Amino acid sequence: MPRKATRVIMLADCQSFYASVEKSAHPEYRDRPLVVAGDPARRSGIILAACPLAKSYGITTAERLGEALAKCPDVVVIRPRMAEYIRVSLHITSILQTYTDLVEPYSIDEQFLDVTGSLDLFGSPEVIAKSIQSRVMEETGVYIRIGISDTKVVSKMACDLYAKKVPGGIYTLPRKDVQTTLWQMPVRDMFMVGSRMANHLYKMGIHTIGELAQTPLSRLRDRWGVNGEVLWRIARGIDDSPVKPGTYAHQQKGIGHQMTLPRDYESWEDIKVVLLELAELVSRRARDKSLMGDVVSVGCRGQDYDRPTGFSRQMKVNEPTNITDEVYDAAAALFLRHWDGLPIRRISVSLTGLVADSDIQLSWFDDRERKRELERATDDIKRKFGDTAIMRASSLCSSAQAQDRSHKIGGHYK
Repeated sequence: MPRKATRVIMLADCQSFYASVEKSAHPEYRDRPLVVAGDPARRSGIILAACPLAKSYGITTAERLGEALAKCPDVVVIRPRMAEYIRVSLHITSILQTYTDLVEPYSIDEQFLDVTGSLDLFGSPEVIAKSIQSRVMEETGVYIRIGISDTKVVSKMACDLYAKKVPGGIYTLPRKDVQTTLWQMPVRDMFMVGSRMANHLYKMGIHTIGELAQTPLSRLRDRWGVNGEVLWRIARGIDDSPVKPGTYAHQQKGIGHQMTLPRDYESWEDIKVVLLELAELVSRRARDKSLMGDVVSVGCRGQDYDRPTGFSRQMKVNEPTNITDEVYDAAAALFLRHWDGLPIRRISVSLTGLVADSDIQLSWFDDRERKRELERATDDIKRKFGDTAIMRASSLCSSAQAQDRSHKIGGHYK
């Protein structure tokens, strides 16, 4: 029986993606430190991306723009253009797909590839990686780093821990070398280990990835259940998951939307305005996908994340819906039932228990079908003329966010 070929998995990561796109679009800033941040006009917001030159001044992602300007007053600040970043990301995907049909986006700037079946056509993994690097740079101006291994988790760590730090930006980490390389690294650097988990592991006497890998599995399972086994498997480089091109094509389990508010919202009169806008966004997305849901969820948080306030609750409605008023009524009832009256800064609404909207149960005794037809008509108007072409009167209130968010994607300017 022929021996099964060893998988060759790559993780391609775009360096300082948003900043790289902007530098490519603005060659006049090639030799200047540049960051992409929330609102340059107000000199406020957080750093979404910083080019390597900006990072050399100590500027870091997620710090406040004011702090970055204090470190480097001459830094170029660009407002994010999310539509352009999505376009470039899709362009990079199309480049990767010329090497293999097994391409799985992991985030807007990271993608997995399985090139096992492409080696005879394009050459060794390193040759393929260099070719990909060259084409992406030539066509988009974005520099990518590539980690190579036989599993997704190891290729991810090969990229994050090694490829980003070596000349050439390509690093191969075979499974047989995990013990002599990866196991020597601090456990805080392991994929899926954040600062809080690292502190828990330190208290258990675990400081390196190798020490985690050699910890009895039963001890980790007793502490964290199945999540303990996930950590143990990652530390050992065990990952059987395939690269799946259709990861985002399967039917969703839920449709949700979250909004970070521009200030503390303290009154129900203000909160109900954005709650209605969220219900409308979620319902419209459900209608666009021809889906309905029978579970409505609401969550909120205060501004102080060190002393968190808020809640997350859900309720089942009588029958599946994608009608805005019905989603809003359930969300409002949930919110009023569980809100403690403290100011909120973040709020979310979601719809789960999804089914196809072709499963509608018709009734002679309500006007649900009339509401559906009305909302389909308004959806068509917004699709053709823009989200603000037709709005509820409440979205003209000072607490409303619909007009501002119509200029944004994912909370950032288009």
